[in-house]
Amino acid sequence: MKHFTSVNDIENLDELLLLAKQIKSNPFGNKALGKNKTIGLLFFNPSLRTRLSTQKAATNLGMNTIVMNLNNDGWSLEFEDGAIMNSNKAEHVKEAAQVISQYCDIIAIRSFPSLTDKTKDEEEQVLNSFKKYASVPVISLESATEHPLQAVADILTISEFKTKKKPKVVLSWAPHPKALPHAVPNSFAKMMQLADVDFVITHPKGYELNPEIIGKSKIVHNQDEAFKDADFIYAKNWSNYNEYGQILSQDPLWTITSDKMKLTNSAKFMHCLPVRRNQIVSDEVLDSETSIVIQQANNRTYAAQAILTQILENENN
Repeated sequence: MKHFTSVNDIENLDELLLLAKQIKSNPFGNKALGKNKTIGLLFFNPSLRTRLSTQKAATNLGMNTIVMNLNNDGWSLEFEDGAIMNSNKAEHVKEAAQVISQYCDIIAIRSFPSLTDKTKDEEEQVLNSFKKYASVPVISLESATEHPLQAVADILTISEFKTKKKPKVVLSWAPHPKALPHAVPNSFAKMMQLADVDFVITHPKGYELNPEIIGKSKIVHNQDEAFKDADFIYAKNWSNYNEYGQILSQDPLWTITSDKMKLTNSAKFMHCLPVRRNQIVSDEVLDSETSIVIQQANNRTYAAQAILTQILENENN
């Protein structure tokens, strides 16, 4: 694995999951792998779990970590080729990526979408510019269209808690006061397509995700019907894709409640966090024993550490 910017970069999911589980049982067992190596964590947007878990994962591997909030601490970057830089952009990514590559052995980047220009967001300008001009591996800490590290933690969590070989996993849209990106549901859908699960997506009509990503995944517009016999419920809001970035519904009937969970096969509740209580999910569900959001968040470290391990081993070969 050279870069990790998409679920598509996973070469063998079973091997990755086995590695993550081995790391979880002995997180400091390969501390020499990252000795004298440095990872740069570059944030254009806020983070809690992604920043802390990736930094911890790197530390577990013996790496040094540099963290920088680009919007606050760095020069404003220009990403357009041929730009006449006479505005507020002081540095071009061409130089920035090459310079950072001299300081860091891996560059990890978090950059959200605008949710106003679909074409530009799907071009992944920030992430792909760093991949183009950096001379070291690049990792996505969430981009405009994907959050692959989250998806690795998700499938690791499902593999740990499943009670049957092929569990039913439901990705359910839920209401939210703000327009949210598609990155988490996109990566989760891609991951479920790789995994041995019965995968269903449920959302109100009009909230279809990118058809190129969803492919042949089953979509059910009746949430109660989708929840029937489910083993895992993954709640997430996303804004409209066709009317890009718009909020068409805040229907409270789509909030995950204990009554909704009773329709399932004693399903485990999942969410990537942060979560809006009593909007996405009720307190009763989130605080119940069926909720595994804390365990899911814990797995972010081992997911990141598994990816870093594969990248470092590839660089050493």
